[in-house]
Amino acid sequence: MSYQVLARKWRPRNFHELIGQEHVCRALVNALDQGRLHHAYLFTGTRGVGKTTLARILAKCLNCEEGVSSRPCGVCGTCREIDEGRFVDLIEVDAASRTKVEDTRELLDNVQYAPTQGRYKVYLIDEVHMLSTHSFNALLKTLEEPPPHVKFLLATTDPQKLPVTILSRCLQFTLKNMPPVRVVEHLTDILGREEVSFEEDALWLLGKAADGSMRDAMSLTDQAIAFGHGQVRREDVAAMLGTLDHRHVLALLECLAELNAASLLAEVATLAEQGPDYGGVLDDMASVFHRLAIAQMVPSALDNGHGDRDALLALASRFTGEDVQLYYQIALQGRADMANAPDARTALEMTLLRMLAFRPQGVPRPAQTPLPMTGQPEGAAQAPAPQVPAPQAPAQQAPVQQAPAQQAPVQEAPVQQAPAASVAPAAAQSAAPVTEVQPPMADEPPPWATEDVPHDARDAGFRDLTQDEPQTSAATGSAPAAEPAPVMSATGAQAPQPSEPVAAPAQAAAAPSSAMSRLSAAFGSAQPEPEPEPEPEPAEASAPEPAETAAPTSAELSAPAQPEPAAPVVSEPAMSEPVMPKPVEAAEPMPAAAPAPVQASAPAPSDAPSGDGRLNHAAWLELFPALGLGGITRNIGAHCLVEHDDGTHLKLRLDPAQSAMMADVHRERIHKALAGQGVVRELEINVGPLPKGLETPHSRRIRLLGERQLRAVEALRADPHIQSLEQQLGARLIEESVNSFEPDNF
Repeated sequence: MSYQVLARKWRPRNFHELIGQEHVCRALVNALDQGRLHHAYLFTGTRGVGKTTLARILAKCLNCEEGVSSRPCGVCGTCREIDEGRFVDLIEVDAASRTKVEDTRELLDNVQYAPTQGRYKVYLIDEVHMLSTHSFNALLKTLEEPPPHVKFLLATTDPQKLPVTILSRCLQFTLKNMPPVRVVEHLTDILGREEVSFEEDALWLLGKAADGSMRDAMSLTDQAIAFGHGQVRREDVAAMLGTLDHRHVLALLECLAELNAASLLAEVATLAEQGPDYGGVLDDMASVFHRLAIAQMVPSALDNGHGDRDALLALASRFTGEDVQLYYQIALQGRADMANAPDARTALEMTLLRMLAFRPQGVPRPAQTPLPMTGQPEGAAQAPAPQVPAPQAPAQQAPVQQAPAQQAPVQEAPVQQAPAASVAPAAAQSAAPVTEVQPPMADEPPPWATEDVPHDARDAGFRDLTQDEPQTSAATGSAPAAEPAPVMSATGAQAPQPSEPVAAPAQAAAAPSSAMSRLSAAFGSAQPEPEPEPEPEPAEASAPEPAETAAPTSAELSAPAQPEPAAPVVSEPAMSEPVMPKPVEAAEPMPAAAPAPVQASAPAPSDAPSGDGRLNHAAWLELFPALGLGGITRNIGAHCLVEHDDGTHLKLRLDPAQSAMMADVHRERIHKALAGQGVVRELEINVGPLPKGLETPHSRRIRLLGERQLRAVEALRADPHIQSLEQQLGARLIEESVNSFEPDNF
């Protein structure tokens, strides 16, 4: 018996054996089971995907001796004759060899006669697009209204060439190409039945070379079995196909991941010994970069087209997403420029070297990156805010604070002293809702991870500057009578003791007390109110701080002071005439402890490290404009937050969106700039998600620029000349054209 090729020997005999065309099988099976049979079917698709096979299976279903069914028996005489190609009522026509109208007329002359043996007379016209225009016109009437015993099955690889009049008379089914995975699965089953030893990598090469055609894959398998002397090996298949070994492409990508130019050129030299198609090498590399991008974004969607899925997943974690996109674009551009290069190898080498040269400057060897790269990294959830208990009043004399100084020199006036019994309850009542925020430590979450902190304190990043000094608090109603109560001055602050020096007004107003007060004074964010209500958290009356107090806002400085009644209340407005308080003798001191001294010097500016020498986030926001950074380095620093500072080691957190340009050279520049401002630390910049609601220097600058622009627009709209132009001439102010003359010092 003569040898029968695999493509014919293992041709599917029914719908359930058909590979990769489930959508077509489902429609035909349902139509056969329900008796809803059309008179003309059109099967389209590339070569070797099952068009003719599907038509023969449908012909068996229509003429099986056991009846019309989606499961032909396969053993009756009709089924066997159709499988063997000798059934008299199945007329197969090769339209490529019978294109004339005379051939079509001869074919249609026998349509009116009943079938000889079967139930239906089936006309299978293959490559129907090759018919001439006159043949199509001759076929139109019969195709539209054929006799009830006639079925037309048309097959073509180019449906665009068919007239619309033919397409409208048929049910069209488009068959899919065979992916390499389906080809490998089918070849594995066939070779197992044939008892032929094989290597899976060799089957992947065959599946790729088949290019979507199952018949081509079966034919190449026949050739590989003969080439390998009854075996299918990877080396034999690669030599038979004459294609580039995919392992060479992966080796080139390994060199790119290692950033090793010498190994890259050595691999190209090894590749050149095989005389490859260098353009094909770049095409394969672009295809691999495409699969790497899929592996990085959606690992589950990565196919196993070359049997290298595991290798690509491991390789994808060694590239950044930006590098993969860059390399892909360079590979495409290098392929397009190959025709203008002196020779193909030079074009390949220059393209590979360009991939390394266009990496960001100073970027180290990529680390292993977890996949997928989308969404927030694991563990990015913010830590819950620690609950800080309210400080207790220590058993010592509470120090007094100096009233804030005014801008202009003022005359002194007598200060009215309130009894201690009346001042202490008021101070305790105002200090009750105040919650003290402790500075971040090494074993605690960063300051921005606390969500219970008020919005203004969270944005400014203030922390307690008295953490290294004895904590004090206002006296409560249950405090002993022997404890002296702080004496309130005329402006609502505590008056100094006689032994403490009183600072001059000009000296006290020389430096602002905090970054928030500077911003409030500069931009006028606080507006005076006609009837101020008691504040729930007044800083002056809650707990006297030895080191620094909140400076008065611009509204407090501009509002006229009012005389204070005999019984002072903390939330009362200021006196009509601002005065400097005179020393007032305090109550009888407690014998157990001596009074704590108070430093009356001006606090350190907020753009310098805090009182304990550490850099908090508020100081970072104020210090950043003075660093003098530029270019990419400034952009990286502007997207950083202070994560932790222990005095010797400073940790910054960088927005992941800016991590592509991060390099050691930028970290060194930021380190030198900080050292130039007196902040000498070991700098560490980590990439991580930034908390919501906390400003970076970049977002702070954007906000302040917007506020400055808004003030400029409001100033113009309030101008009487502008209002006159708008009312009389119908002028319109274009807000986008307004430029502010305020200094840009942020």
